[in-house]
Amino acid sequence: MPRPWCSWTTATRSRRPPRPAAALAALGFAALGLAACSPTAPPGVDRDELDAAVSRAVGDPNTCVLIADADSGRTLYRYNTATTCAREFAACDQPGTRTLKTLLDATVKDRQARTLSCNTQADASRGVGWASGPIAGTSYVYAAMMEGDRAFPGRMMADRLETAFRRAKVSKAP
Repeated sequence: MPRPWCSWTTATRSRRPPRPAAALAALGFAALGLAACSPTAPPGVDRDELDAAVSRAVGDPNTCVLIADADSGRTLYRYNTATTCAREFAACDQPGTRTLKTLLDATVKDRQARTLSCNTQADASRGVGWASGPIAGTSYVYAAMMEGDRAFPGRMMADRLETAFRRAKVSKAP
C-alpha cells in the first residue's frame, strides 16, 4: 500500500541552488578570513614542527600555549583553539581568576617567569598549572595553561616547554 502524501515528508525546493563557482568563492573567502585571524608561528619557525613539539611536551585538550613578541605584544602563535585559550581559571597567586591572555600581557610587560599551580575543585580532583616567561635568546615571551585531573604543575610545564621550544628552533639557546 502506498504511503499517503504528506507535506512534511515531501521534498520541496524554494529557490534555485547556488551556482558552484559562487559557492566555492564564498567558501574560499571564509577560509581566508579565518586563517588571517589565527596566529601562525614566529617568523622563521615551522608551525607544524612547533605544534608537534608542544603537543609532545604538554599536549592535552585543556592546554593552551601562546607566544608573543615582547616588544609589540602581538600574539604570534597559539596552540589549541581560541575557545580553550579564553577560559578563566583560578589565578593561584592572587584572589580571583585569570585568562591566559592576561598572563601573557603581564609577561610582555615585565618579562618575568611565572610558574603557578593550584586546585580548581574543592576536593582537589582537578587543578590548573600556569607557566610563562621569556624564550631564551629571542625577543619572544610565552604563556601556557593546563587544566584538568592530570594537569602538570607550572614548573613542570615551563621545563617541558623550554625543551619543546629548543626542538622546534624557536629558542636560540644552546
